[in-house]
Amino acid sequence: MEQTKKLKKPIIALIVVASILVLAGVGVGIYFITVRSMSKKHNLIKIDTSLSHERYSVELESKFIDLSEFKMHYVEGGQEDGYPLVLVHGNGGDYTKLEDLGMRLADTYKIFIIESRCHGQSGATDQISYDLMAKDIKEFIELKGLNKPVVVGHSDGGINALVTAINYPDLLGGIVSFGANSKPSTFKFYFTFAVKVNNLFKPSILNDMMLEQPNITKEQLNSIKVPAYIVAGEYDIMHLDDTLFIADNIPTHELSIIQGADHSNYVHNGKKSSVIVRDFLAKYGF
Repeated sequence: MEQTKKLKKPIIALIVVASILVLAGVGVGIYFITVRSMSKKHNLIKIDTSLSHERYSVELESKFIDLSEFKMHYVEGGQEDGYPLVLVHGNGGDYTKLEDLGMRLADTYKIFIIESRCHGQSGATDQISYDLMAKDIKEFIELKGLNKPVVVGHSDGGINALVTAINYPDLLGGIVSFGANSKPSTFKFYFTFAVKVNNLFKPSILNDMMLEQPNITKEQLNSIKVPAYIVAGEYDIMHLDDTLFIADNIPTHELSIIQGADHSNYVHNGKKSSVIVRDFLAKYGF
């Protein structure tokens, strides 16, 4: 009898573990089915990478420029007479995150990949916000003498593109915003939890910014004058409703949800993101 009781305990434990795994698997399955069903209603696309151009043969050149508050690092290259594109990376990133994208556009366009304040080789400042980074983008554009460039941004860079178009309505020719959110409450719970945990062990003004900003309103989005391409991954870190909120409130916009993509994998892969950007640029004659 004693032996039987000893055997029952591990069997029960195995049954409990197996049940939990089955329930988790069912939950994940339901999640993926639900997301796919919702995404299909809003221009879910699969990117044809065969349309991607090869990387440009000449490397981008590393440079610095003095802005009013710090020295900004950026890389530059491509066609001198090509339409200017300003590429902006995400939170915690640097120019290398968008280098592959830039190199696959450089055969046609003039490329600038900037590093935001407190990122990469750019100078650190005591304060950081999306309004301040939009001001930095404005200063960069004016100092470089760029005429209505298109800003292409990912994540925080996507927010920067939106805020720059809002704050400086006559500055840009258009924007491509990958993976932007309008406010922190629209993040999926697991991402917010991860940022908060990270901030406990390694406090950062970059984490604070993501947890507290932005707060982009419907009225602000309505004020954007330039064409905007709003793009998100099918399994992105913000809820689809927020991506739709951003797109639907910009007067001239395109919207795509990238099939099977997460927040970053399709953007950092220049074969994919360059096809998206070129489609937008061609449609609006840039």
